[in-house]
Amino acid sequence: ARADMRVFGKFVLQLALPALLFHTLAQRPAAEVLDANYLLAYLAGSLIAGGAGFAWARWGRRKGLAEAALFGLGTSCSNSGFIGFPLMLQVVGATAGVALALNMIVENVVILPLALMLAELGRAAAGGGDWRAALRQSLLGLLRNPMIVAIVLGLLFAFTGWHLPAPAERAMALFATSCGALALFVIGGSLGGQRVAGLWQDVPAIVAGKLILHPLAVLAMLWLLPPADPVLRTAAVVGAAVPMLGIYPVLAQKYGFEGLCAVVQLVATLSSFVTLTALLWWLQM
Repeated sequence: ARADMRVFGKFVLQLALPALLFHTLAQRPAAEVLDANYLLAYLAGSLIAGGAGFAWARWGRRKGLAEAALFGLGTSCSNSGFIGFPLMLQVVGATAGVALALNMIVENVVILPLALMLAELGRAAAGGGDWRAALRQSLLGLLRNPMIVAIVLGLLFAFTGWHLPAPAERAMALFATSCGALALFVIGGSLGGQRVAGLWQDVPAIVAGKLILHPLAVLAMLWLLPPADPVLRTAAVVGAAVPMLGIYPVLAQKYGFEGLCAVVQLVATLSSFVTLTALLWWLQM
């Protein structure tokens, strides 16, 4: 039942995904997260794609602030851990680990908090609340968000060289490995019984924004801000070209748009078989 999907979704957001983020960042040397040009280029490209998705929904389709924020998130935040990393590993080898850490910093420190803050403001406005109080609550909520806490702690461990004791490390890895399977289960459960009538004006726009606009925007920014390692350019474009993050429908549960976001993710994942194959062929040529 849909109520069960919400329970699984809460587990992913509160435990499994924070464990994955911490585990990914804490195991990487600090030097791998210090390429300023890469971070700025990937961030700028993601903001361009996200801003386009937000603007199209807010002013083109007259959507509410929360829904427009989810549109922007869908066009700018990749499934870096479960689709991007395996593809980058295939194309650029060991450099994929560096790109994964950098992409996750951009996505989870800037893009995701920004989208969630806008969505919270939209939910408060829809309920007739004061936007200042909503902004304050959103910022406080972000500070308490397990994903943000996990990123901060992961970066702290990366920069200090600290390591968890072996039992704690095994427990963290156990939670981290559960994230992918449960996130996919929640997506499938959200799709069950979902009506797609009336969604086809929105779905293609978000899918095109993610699979086409996002990698093009990142590629343009990489010409302006080339990273120290040229191989990272290829990794960044591949990372931006994959479908949206796996928990996209899970994040939308709180605002009542999980059905739309699940359909978007399904269509984007199927469409990416074509777009990613074309991109990989072009890169090989």
